[in-house]
Order: sequence, then structure tokens, then C-alpha cells
Amino acid sequence: MEDIADQARQAVDALTAAAEQYRAIQKGLAELESYYSSPAWKEDFQASEEGRLPADLKCGVLAEDTVYDLLSERDELMRELEQLTAEENG
Repeated sequence: MEDIADQARQAVDALTAAAEQYRAIQKGLAELESYYSSPAWKEDFQASEEGRLPADLKCGVLAEDTVYDLLSERDELMRELEQLTAEENG
């Protein structure tokens, strides 16, 4: 039982830290999602494709799948958390 309690403590602490980290970035993530579906992203993507952006400018969000994959993974994680909650509540 002591091992179970130790493992549970570690898991709860890790999940709590992750939830706090996610809560802190939620507004920014919403902004990123909005940008990704806007004409601005398409314009920036085109500028990148045409080499009109500075070579040293970090622009990973302009890769076609980077933001899409992130948002898809977020949605899947939310479904998993809902399922865990449902299982806990029986």
C-alpha cells in the first residue's frame, strides 16, 4: 500500500503541475489557434515559402502540421481527461 501511495502522490503532483502549466498558457493557446485559422497565418506562411522572412526568424508555427498537430493532441488529451473523470466517478 505504501508503494501505491507513493506512486499516486507522484502522479497527482505531476498532474497538478501540468494543469497549472496548461492553465497559464490557455490564453496564449487560444490566440495561437485563432492565428492558425486566420488570413494572417496564410500570409505569413506564403511569406516564409517565398523567402521574405529573415533567415534567423524562428517560424515553426508556419510548418503546415505543427499547430494542427498540437491542437489535435490537446483535443485528444482533453478527451482522455474526461474519460478518466468519468471512470473515477463510476
